[in-house]
Amino acid sequence: MRVIAVINQKGGVGKTTTTMNLAHALAKKGYRVTTIDFDPQANLTVGFGALVRPQAGIGNALMDNIPLIELIKPVRDKLNLLPAGDRLGEFEYLTEGGAKRGFMLQSLFTREQLDSDFILIDCAPTSGMLGMNALLAADEVMVPVASDFYSLQGVSRLMQIFNYVESKLQRRTRKWFVLTRYNERRKMARNVRDQIVHYFPQQVLNTPIRETVALAESPAYGKTIFDYRARNRGAEDYMNLASDIVLEQVIH
Repeated sequence: MRVIAVINQKGGVGKTTTTMNLAHALAKKGYRVTTIDFDPQANLTVGFGALVRPQAGIGNALMDNIPLIELIKPVRDKLNLLPAGDRLGEFEYLTEGGAKRGFMLQSLFTREQLDSDFILIDCAPTSGMLGMNALLAADEVMVPVASDFYSLQGVSRLMQIFNYVESKLQRRTRKWFVLTRYNERRKMARNVRDQIVHYFPQQVLNTPIRETVALAESPAYGKTIFDYRARNRGAEDYMNLASDIVLEQVIH
């Protein structure tokens, strides 16, 4: 089982879009996938068309010790969702438990073995308690990087956090970078790609996710790109990205 945290402190980089569509692509390839909506805004839950109110979710597992198996929802064939739930926002302000608070998600995975080949965690755009739990529970980290100048600054700050956590724990986490909102014709997009490949060799996944309106529209209908426009280039890119992550294919 591979546990991948999809994380970036900067908003608007396609983090939830990537989690949702990569998960569906992996499921379509025959893998068993569980997604975790680890953002109190519940955008991943909305994107899958699975939001209801009131709703229990991963927040209740963390705060109320409810078993994960009671909270998981099937959303597509071979694809499950752990919704954010109504209590996840409270977890960010949890004060009890000391340093153990950072390992609570990891403890849930240890206690309950999920029947999945992949677990994808859609992280909140924060470096607080939620972000720390995701980092400590994951074997791998995927960082979506939009093709603009500010995304490079965001990656720099994120790497400082990664380095701090890894130095404290004496543990290295495999990192992947995926280019999103990519337009080959734009000089800035090419510059961002070249700089990311330069600074993170052998870590940038081979397939960039091209900019397309359908990827932005589909969550509003509670659909992945495969539900919404299966022949769209966004669907093609995410299927290729799924192959990249399975085979660990990177830009050389």
